[in-house]
Amino acid sequence: MNQIRDAILASDTKGEDFAALPVPESYRAVTVHKDEAGMFAGLPSREKDPRKSLHVEEVATPELGPGEALVAVMASSVNYNSVWTSIFEPMPTFGFLERYGRLSPLAARHDLPYHVIGSDLAGVVLRTGPGVNAWHPGDKVVAHCLSVELESPDGHDDTMLDPEQRIWGFETNFGGLAELALVKANQLMPKPAHLTWEEAACPGLVNSTAYRQLVSRNGAGMKQGDNVLIWGASGGLGSYATQFALAGGANPVCVVSSPQKAEICRRMGAEAVIDRSAENYRFWKDEHTQDPREWKRFGSRIRELTGGEDPDIVFEHPGRETFGASVYVARRGGTIVTCASTSGYQHQFDNRYLWMSLKRIIGSHFANYREAWEANRLIAKGRIHPTLSRTYPLEAAGQAAHDVHRNLHHGKVGVLALAPREGLGVTDPQLRERHLPAINLFRDAPAEPARRDSRTAA
Repeated sequence: MNQIRDAILASDTKGEDFAALPVPESYRAVTVHKDEAGMFAGLPSREKDPRKSLHVEEVATPELGPGEALVAVMASSVNYNSVWTSIFEPMPTFGFLERYGRLSPLAARHDLPYHVIGSDLAGVVLRTGPGVNAWHPGDKVVAHCLSVELESPDGHDDTMLDPEQRIWGFETNFGGLAELALVKANQLMPKPAHLTWEEAACPGLVNSTAYRQLVSRNGAGMKQGDNVLIWGASGGLGSYATQFALAGGANPVCVVSSPQKAEICRRMGAEAVIDRSAENYRFWKDEHTQDPREWKRFGSRIRELTGGEDPDIVFEHPGRETFGASVYVARRGGTIVTCASTSGYQHQFDNRYLWMSLKRIIGSHFANYREAWEANRLIAKGRIHPTLSRTYPLEAAGQAAHDVHRNLHHGKVGVLALAPREGLGVTDPQLRERHLPAINLFRDAPAEPARRDSRTAA
């Protein structure tokens, strides 16, 4: 691995040099273990600690198949699917790997007693399998996380509809939180030249997800002038939704949970910001009963910020905690577009406000290759910026996942793999200089106040 790292760090290494490098038989990776899937049984989600379940260990390098690429990973990042994997919710990911393994002899490689996780990367192509023509050893790349087979006609209008669609590093093995990663060649995209490795690794999953959910005609189809209610607007997903709304001429109404996060949204350019903790919104009276009076109070607050208008689009991902309010506050004929349920999968809402006001609920899941490519193109042009706030070494991936699980972060957190330190990988310093304040916005953001947690490592 040292040879590979040195070749990437050297400025004069050519493609044929990378092709001549020996591929190691093993590499370091962040894993969960199948025999530990029950370790948190009986504990509430909040008490499940990724630092106990995530391992950093040597694993065998997988065989390279047709249409695939082996990538040396310089940096990766933590997404909520990595948190879900680490706490074995809503179910252990080994069921995904077992089902994938039954698909074909090639897919059987993924069914292992350990799972190499991670759905983002920035790195360099080392090898390509038969049938790969667009990518070559030495190419600097990022990867999106859509894995498809495309043997069914269902996926050929929108690849997200492929019956064998999976999220790489979550529903497949050999993910990006590692020194090497195995991807399909149609997951690769050019690395933005003005970004460091860790900055380039962070947007992939969340940026593509937000693009499809908000901008694409497969999602809400946002237009100029739309009022867009964005839950968690300073978080890993919401921070990109906020940027897309601002860049597209819409009006983001940013919902956050602290004054520090509210300030981040204002620094991005948003003017309408709601600190739901400060304003003490309680959408649930108890575990089983929602409070419509709080929906109405929330809707009134939104109209105060928009000049009397309700949201055209609600950008949903918290799920159970907020979904009833989201359906209520959307304008007549408006759209609630949802891509996740981080607070719970069982949604409850008053259907009268949906059908009688002709609202729509759209399900959105990641993005197809074209959407991911367009989202990455906007990053590469400096129109949308990474929201990296902090970077961890690979050995501290458990702590990184813990911090995301406990919402102790802003934006995205990066993880260095082969990169020996932050700040490397920039090949367009002029473009970087023009956008440096925006690139560093989340790094420079005010810190969240310390939260009491007896299990936090010293």
